[in-house]
Order: sequence, then C-alpha cells, then structure tokens
Amino acid sequence: MPSTPVLPKSIRDAAAALLRGDLVAMPTETVYGLAADATNDQAVKKIFSAKGRPEDHPLIVHVARGDDLSRWVNVLPADAKKLVDHFWPGPLTLILKKSANIPDTVTGGQNTVGLRCPAHPVAQSLLKAFAKVGSGIIAAPSANKFGHVSPTSAQHVRDEFGKAIDPDGKGHIMLLDGGICEVGIESTIVDFSRGAPVLLRPGAISAEAIAAVIGITPISREVAAAGAKLATPRVSGDMASHYAPRTPLRLLTTEVVFVEADVLLAAGKRVAVLAFAAKPKVKPSPVGVGVRNARTLVWIQAPKIAADYARDLYANLRTLDAAGTTAILVEAPPTGSTWDAVNDRLSRAAVGAGNHLSAGNA
Repeated sequence: MPSTPVLPKSIRDAAAALLRGDLVAMPTETVYGLAADATNDQAVKKIFSAKGRPEDHPLIVHVARGDDLSRWVNVLPADAKKLVDHFWPGPLTLILKKSANIPDTVTGGQNTVGLRCPAHPVAQSLLKAFAKVGSGIIAAPSANKFGHVSPTSAQHVRDEFGKAIDPDGKGHIMLLDGGICEVGIESTIVDFSRGAPVLLRPGAISAEAIAAVIGITPISREVAAAGAKLATPRVSGDMASHYAPRTPLRLLTTEVVFVEADVLLAAGKRVAVLAFAAKPKVKPSPVGVGVRNARTLVWIQAPKIAADYARDLYANLRTLDAAGTTAILVEAPPTGSTWDAVNDRLSRAAVGAGNHLSAGNA
C-alpha cells in the first residue's frame, strides 16, 4: 500500500494559516490570489480589508481537483459539467447557483458563486492540504490592492502589501512563492446561473474553445443584458476601471504611438511605451528633439503572439508604471477572438490608470 506523500512544510503552514483565519497569497496559473477559508466570514472580510475591495464585489472560490461540487452549488448544469471535465484544472470560472454552504460574504450578497479549479501545482497542494484540516475551499481574488495591476510573481505581491507579508503569516499575509504565472491574466468567466451560457469575462479559454466542448457559443454580457429580464450577476473584473497602473495609460494606434511619444519627449516629458515595434534605434541628442532623445524614453517591445502578450502584460505594465514617467503609451493590439482578453484588460486599465484613489484589482 503506497504511503501518503509528505507535504512541504510551507504548504502545511499555509493550510494552518487558513484554518486559523489568516490570509495566504498563493500562486495560480493565472495570477497570484489572496486566499482565505471561503467558509469563514471573518477570514473573508480580511480579504476585503487588505485589498480595499468593495464588499459587494464577489470573490471567486477555488476548489481542489475532484472536489464534490454538490457541496457548494445547488445544480451543476450538464454543459457546465462538460466544461469542468474538459478544462479543469485550468483558467475557467463557472458562475452557478450557490448552496447554503457558501457564505453571502463571499458572493457579495448574491445567490450565485464563481467556482474555479486552479491548475498550479502549489495551489492544488494547498487546497488538498486544507481539505484535510478545514473546509478545503478557498476564496481568492488577485493578491493586490483593488483596481490595481494584478500580480504574476511573488515579488509583485510583496510590492503590493509590503510589511503585511510575514513568513509565518500569523496575523498578516503568508506568501507562497510559486514562480511566474504561466497564463498571466485572470480566468475566463462563464455564467450558467440563468440558463444559456453567458461569457462575463474573456480569458485564455476562448468562446470558440467553449463552443467546441458544449456545442453552444456563449453569448456576450451585452447581448444577455439587452435580451434578459434579469441582469447578469456581478463578477470579479467587471468594473469599467480595473487592472490599472498609477501612471496615466493611453491606448493608441501604431502611428500615433510614435507621434505622441515624440510630442511628449519634445516637451521634456519622460515617456513609457509598450509596443510591438522595437525601440527607435537613433543616437541620443539634446533634450527637446523628440524620440531621438532616448534618455527619457522607456520602451518595452511586446510579444506578437496573444498568449505570450497576455503572460507578460501585467509584469510589463508594472515595469512601466515604476519608471516614473508622465504617461504610458500602449500600441493597441489586434482585434479578434484570440486578443479579446488582452484588449479587455487594457481597455479597463486605460480607464482606471492614474487614479491613485482606486489603484488596486480583483
């Protein structure tokens, strides 16, 4: 008979922290999450307090692979079950009618809950360890201040919470370092709580990939809202202003990025750029001559493949945000389904960028 594997001490300590009602920052394949026992009201309230998150903004609940979902939801529709079987563990969140075992604190008072099964091995180890000593389910929005750029590395979490990060986590936040997040943007969210599937947030799993499994393309939030008597539920990341750096950010066409950078540099401003093109290769020259003044231009060349762009997006925005520039200029990515999630995050970032009062994300 095989022996029970011994979990690393950090995982056991993190499970103990969750059990006593403390917070744990854990890696997932999408972004780092700020985790608490989803069945503990007081622990969940610590998430809202630490992030500065509105209490009516629901949290996503993470479950271990193979968990009995009937404990957490009233009904698992057949098509939702197909997606669970095909995509979990993975970057897909399903909105379902919650059971009484899910506190209203988690769902912002709604009768629905977002469930996800993360693919990161550290997250799965923590969920399984916590199931042995506690409820086994974790509420975990992104581990950053509400509205700000999501963290995709342990250092990003440290940058967000500073002295609140504690190796033991007692009364503070315990951080599990799982490296760089592989996907880099938040999960796709599909609502099954009101009949036909509705895509509430685009992510790495596209509407086309979902349709290939269930034979139905999820309708958009806008179409659902226009044709339904009931509004779609509130979910993480659905605010117009989100995922935002503290530096003002503008989405511009390729040609306008170069022109606007030149104008700002000529005015003596320091400029940050995220573009598909390489940084202009010109010799530095005196201040006031536009893009030729390379000394005041911070430039990141973005990947041209959508999945790679998404993986690097938040790290790139954080780098540019920390550069101390007047503005971040972003060359608008292509349109099309493979770029939907990236364009969603950038459009919300542009709305919220520069607003220090709301800096932080879900």
